[in-house]
Amino acid sequence: MSDSSGGPAIKLAGHPDDTAMLRAAAELSRDISTARAGIYWPDMLVSAALGYAALAGAIMLANPWAALLSAAVAVLALYRALLFIHELTHLHRDALPGFRLAWNLLVGIPMLTPSLMYENVHTLHHTRVRYGTAEDPEYLPLGLMKPWAVPAFILVAALLPIGLLIRGAVLLPLGALIPPLRRLVWERASALSINPGFRRRPAEGEFARQVFWQELGVALWAIVLLASTRWLGWRPLLIALAVIAATAVFNQIRTLVAHLWLNEGEPMTVTGQYLDSVNVPPPGILAELWAPVGLRYHALHHLLPSLPYHALPEAHRRLSAALGRDSLYARASYPGLGVLVEGLVRSTMKAR
Repeated sequence: MSDSSGGPAIKLAGHPDDTAMLRAAAELSRDISTARAGIYWPDMLVSAALGYAALAGAIMLANPWAALLSAAVAVLALYRALLFIHELTHLHRDALPGFRLAWNLLVGIPMLTPSLMYENVHTLHHTRVRYGTAEDPEYLPLGLMKPWAVPAFILVAALLPIGLLIRGAVLLPLGALIPPLRRLVWERASALSINPGFRRRPAEGEFARQVFWQELGVALWAIVLLASTRWLGWRPLLIALAVIAATAVFNQIRTLVAHLWLNEGEPMTVTGQYLDSVNVPPPGILAELWAPVGLRYHALHHLLPSLPYHALPEAHRRLSAALGRDSLYARASYPGLGVLVEGLVRSTMKAR
């Protein structure tokens, strides 16, 4: 088995934990582990405001080139705003009071992707006994699959907005009347998972109450969107769906290179998970566009899942300086998107 950089093979399943690396990661990040409201709030609010303003421009501008440029800005800004859903899954419940509610009202529900679709799902991906196994909702051994799996993986994302609209406007209201349908929608269509075998367990306690209000908001908003076509026509909605489709494709491409996807279903150590994951550190700047909100340090995130996104660059600098360029830590760093996509495609070409 070789990694996507073409380097020496590393067997990931059963790879022993590098205790020195794990200890250094914990010790060197201890003083930067607090989520800072002064960063989270402005970043999310400005991203959302810029995204919606640009979306309005894409709908209203008469010049097609200006409208296309505005749509591109909307995609990037709304993509950044949407990816705060990842941070919400790791934030302590007492951190950043009101942030989860504000994000759902401003981003999650308007984009038909409330935080319930990631909360209590993404954390399963980080558990030592589930990562890379059949019980991991966010893992597929793409690097070991046939080449057609890669374009199919991206195509599914392009169709996501239509599925979200149908889910909100049709399936959720019908599910309120038909319990078996409600259970089916919850189990199969209420999580941002890529593992087709994943079945979601029933929500319980306070989370179940959050689910009720978030789903109600999504259903009402989806119905309003469809009803608006009676007065505004289909053009505004279709443009909005196209922008959301582009953000979904962006996210799917990022997901495509977030891991090497080389595990064959066996449980992995934390170090094995780290080596199967990807960092794309500076000096490259494009990664801030396709992997924003700290996701360019995805491998480091698997070492320190609760570290806030704004602390990841500093943690990476500290660990790189302490452990050195020849360390196991450095093995998870890659120069950019192109190398990672090429490596994944090369892996699929070798698939059995």
